Amino acid sequence: MRILFIGGTGLISSAVTPLLLERGHDLTLVNRGTSIKLPVPAGARHITVDVHDLPTLRAALAEDVAAHGRYDSVVQWIAFSPDHVSADIETFRDLTDQYVFISSASAYETPPSHWIVREGVTPLSNPHWQYSRDKAEGERRLLEAHADFGFPATIVRPSHTYGYADIPTAVGSWVHPWTASARLLGGGRIIVHGDGSSLWTLTDHRDFAVGIAGLLGNLQAIGEDFHITGDDVLTWNQIHGYWADALGVSRDRLEELTVRIPSDILARMNAEAFEGPLLGDKTNPAVFDTTKLRSLVPEFETRHRFKDSVHESVAWFQADESRRTVDEDAIRIWDDVIARWDRGVAAMFA
Repeated sequence: MRILFIGGTGLISSAVTPLLLERGHDLTLVNRGTSIKLPVPAGARHITVDVHDLPTLRAALAEDVAAHGRYDSVVQWIAFSPDHVSADIETFRDLTDQYVFISSASAYETPPSHWIVREGVTPLSNPHWQYSRDKAEGERRLLEAHADFGFPATIVRPSHTYGYADIPTAVGSWVHPWTASARLLGGGRIIVHGDGSSLWTLTDHRDFAVGIAGLLGNLQAIGEDFHITGDDVLTWNQIHGYWADALGVSRDRLEELTVRIPSDILARMNAEAFEGPLLGDKTNPAVFDTTKLRSLVPEFETRHRFKDSVHESVAWFQADESRRTVDEDAIRIWDDVIARWDRGVAAMFA
C-alpha cells in the first residue's frame, strides 16, 4: 500500500513507521521538519512543508501524487483543532481511499458512567478538557462528511500509549519526560492524584502499531471508530512501583517521597496544569473493551507489559545525557502545590 503520514515522527508513530516499512508498504511522511521528536526511519520518503500552509501543502501533495500515485491510506497524527480536520476533508477527498484520524480516548465520557469503555456505547463528553472536546468535534465532522458524500474516514482513539522515549507517571512533563525520574532519583517529592488506586490502561507503542497497521487499507474500517488499547490495566501505585524498580529506587523510598493529593484540589491550585490531564483524564478509571478492533485485526494483542518495558525506557534515557532534559517550569509548579498542601494539612491538625 501507499501510505501518507501527516506528522509521523512522534512517540506513538515511532513504532508504526518501522512496522509498515518492514511489511513492505510505501510510506511518506509530511511535516515541517522543525519539531521532529524521533528520526525519520530509513526507507520512508519525507516531504518538508508546513501542514497549516494549505496552498503549499496541497501543491506538494499534488506533486507527490503525480510522481508516485494516489494514497491508499492517509494517517493524520497532528490535527488538534476541528478546523484542521475540516481543511483535511477538502485536501484529501480526492487523494486517498482512507483517511485515518488519530483522536483520543480522553474524548470519551468523563467521568465514565460504566467501568468499561466501548465504541458506539460510551458517549463522547469531556467537560474538563478542551483538547478532548476538539478531538470529539473533529470526529463529528469526519462522520458527517462520510454520511454526506462518502468521505472515507476511520477514527482511531489511543489511550495512554508509551514508548521508549516516554515514562508514564501520574504527574509528569510531556515536553521533558525525564523530569519526574530526575526528581525521584534526586530525592524530590512525587505527586500522585488521589490515593493512587484508580485503574489505568497503558499500551506499548509497539502493540498499538500492530492494531493500526491492521486497520490501514481495511475497507471494513471505513466510517468506523476504534480505540487501540492493550489490556495492561494497573493502578497508579503499581505504575509508580514498576517505575521506581526500573530506576533502582526502593519501594520504601518511593513511598516516603510520594505526596497524594486529591485531583480536585490539584485542579483548584493550578487549573492549567491539572484540570485537563487529571480531571479530564487520569483521575478516572480507563478500562477498554477491544472486541471491535480484534474482530478486524485478530493479530492484535498485548505483547509488551509496562513492568518490563519501563526498564527499556529508563535504559534509553540513561544511554544519552542529552535525552535527560528537565522541565524547570513543571518542577516549580510541583514544588508550589506540595508546599501549599503541606501548609494546609499542617493547619488542619495544628
